[in-house]
Amino acid sequence: MTNLFKKTIFIAVICLIPMISMAQQQDNFGIRDTLYAELAKLDANNWTITVSYTNDQSVVAFSVPLKMTAGMNRVVADSAVFTGGRAETYAYKGFRPDTAIQCVTLGLIGTLSAKHVYTPPGSGRIATIFVSSLDGSPIENLKIDTTTTSPNNSLMVIADRVQGENMQDTIPLTERDVVNIYPAFVIIEPK
Repeated sequence: MTNLFKKTIFIAVICLIPMISMAQQQDNFGIRDTLYAELAKLDANNWTITVSYTNDQSVVAFSVPLKMTAGMNRVVADSAVFTGGRAETYAYKGFRPDTAIQCVTLGLIGTLSAKHVYTPPGSGRIATIFVSSLDGSPIENLKIDTTTTSPNNSLMVIADRVQGENMQDTIPLTERDVVNIYPAFVIIEPK
């Protein structure tokens, strides 16, 4: 082997070590949580995105912004169903489509009153988003990815910090980063 080849291999390994260690990083509560987005074709003009979540601690809020593309075909997320999902009893279930940038944002908040609502540890569907063609053209291939939508919605989950009777209902600034969870994002494409 030449020295140039050895140096190239060494530099590549050095550059990959931080990425490998970041991929194995755990959240503050145990194993890394995962948000799944499963795509399914209903018919020529309609698709679904089933959003599921796997967690090992209780969760009280979700922010799920998704960017959708279908080639030259313009698409819109026209509705979402939370019934039967893990966030069905949440106090606020926000659904905000943006046809101009072909994005949709799900914003879910468990508690807005004295009743404490949360998603317990486990795995399952959060919501199903229905996507259709804006002009009625067939959607051949829908692609999605996570994004950031206005004003500052990125893929994030908030862990439940109510662990005793005397806990405050406001998160102190010093603890804000502890409850923020940035889950892994996995896309499941149709077979």
